[in-house]
Amino acid sequence: MPSIADYPYTMRMTTRWRDNDVYAHMNNAVFYEYVDSVVNGWILETGTLEIPHGPVVGLVVASSCTFSASLGFPDPVEAGLGVSKIGNSSVTYTVVLARSGQKGVAAEASFTHVYVDAKTHRPVPLPAAFRTALEGIAL
Repeated sequence: MPSIADYPYTMRMTTRWRDNDVYAHMNNAVFYEYVDSVVNGWILETGTLEIPHGPVVGLVVASSCTFSASLGFPDPVEAGLGVSKIGNSSVTYTVVLARSGQKGVAAEASFTHVYVDAKTHRPVPLPAAFRTALEGIAL
């Protein structure tokens, strides 16, 4: 079973009241919001791509998530991020989410971006500085 400690980049996030569904746990669609936030938060932190108005943007082309426990407000969420595959114009990220302070993870997601020219939406090679940053969080 993966652990947050297995991932080179981590982020702590605060859950929100609206994250819970009628069953008093985080709705599965909200898990993806957290995954997207971790990936894009890391990109912004590296300063290697101009989000959202740069010449290169990432489009989600594939995602999946395996759920093993529930999360929800008011518990903070710990996220771990790593890169499982770097292509010419694509990147597959792996993100795990866990309840802060607990062992094990509640969800493990795979999230693939294809990086494209912002105007034409045609794939472009990953910018060199971005590729170097990605290599720094490779699993």
